[in-house]
Amino acid sequence: MSKVVVVTGANSGIGLSLCERLLSQDDQIRLCLACRNMQRAEVAHSSLLSSHPSADISIVQVDFGSIKSVLKGAKMLKERYKQIDYLYLNAGIMPNPQINHKAFVKGLFSRKAISMFATGEGLLTQEDHVTEDGLQEVFETNVFGHFILIKELEPLLCHTDNPSQLIWTSSSNARKSVFSLSDYQHRQGQESYSSSKYATDLLSVALNRNYNKKGLYSSVVCPGLVMTNLTYGILPSCFWMLIMPIMWVIRMFINSFTISPYNGAEALLWLFSQKPESLDPLAKYHSCTSGLGNNYVTPLKMDLDDASSRYFYEKVLELEEQVRKRVVCGNSENQ
Repeated sequence: MSKVVVVTGANSGIGLSLCERLLSQDDQIRLCLACRNMQRAEVAHSSLLSSHPSADISIVQVDFGSIKSVLKGAKMLKERYKQIDYLYLNAGIMPNPQINHKAFVKGLFSRKAISMFATGEGLLTQEDHVTEDGLQEVFETNVFGHFILIKELEPLLCHTDNPSQLIWTSSSNARKSVFSLSDYQHRQGQESYSSSKYATDLLSVALNRNYNKKGLYSSVVCPGLVMTNLTYGILPSCFWMLIMPIMWVIRMFINSFTISPYNGAEALLWLFSQKPESLDPLAKYHSCTSGLGNNYVTPLKMDLDDASSRYFYEKVLELEEQVRKRVVCGNSENQ
């Protein structure tokens, strides 16, 4: 029976490369591109069909920065499929990224220079906003919107006789130091992207604790340093033209510099062929590329603890209840 694979944020970058690699490995899958921008999704759909003309590829519109859109998209998926085998939680935003020039100059001439480029630690800040749902945009898009999708798709994901997998695209920028349980939406800070990615790590651990017995498993992936639209938007194009040769040299020594979306999708693809019961719920699976261009996967323990994961999960459940009430009230007022 053909596997059903849903990929969020599938119209470009790592998401699109993952779709291409999944179809090259198994063109019998039923692939669904869950995207916000339908025009770009149609272009991605056409591109995938040009190389895999017999593939079963569909599109569903989902804006993870809008709970109404997530609920609508989930309804369409439930009408279309009886079971989802793989749900790749890849969509994410980094709005208005800004370079901390003081930190950049200081780090450039320190022992942490390579680490700074690889993780963005202390280097990037973002201007976050509040959505119509009253939530921080980065948190809602990167974390909470995906959580609501999971909850809505429970009947399609939870099957003990045939386990399903949740696979999150996290980041090397997911840092415990910028995340706070008392401000998990990161209203007070300027590193909302890093905070949101650490939140996905915590959430993945909690989901395993609560859903493994129901036949649903969650894993976290780090794609490495990948050049995508998110990355290119941080600095002027002339800067990247100058530094790219240096990055290729660095990759001879630091294999987390995957650089291309194709390479960055390595761990995501690797998890497609693994038995979820055998995976370590406390590991983040890193895409790596050797200096000779060979791709491989390295699991590394995440810097988190079970107590924090439990507490965060409880807070997310409370937020879910509040948001659902607001959505219901909003729908009633519009009728």
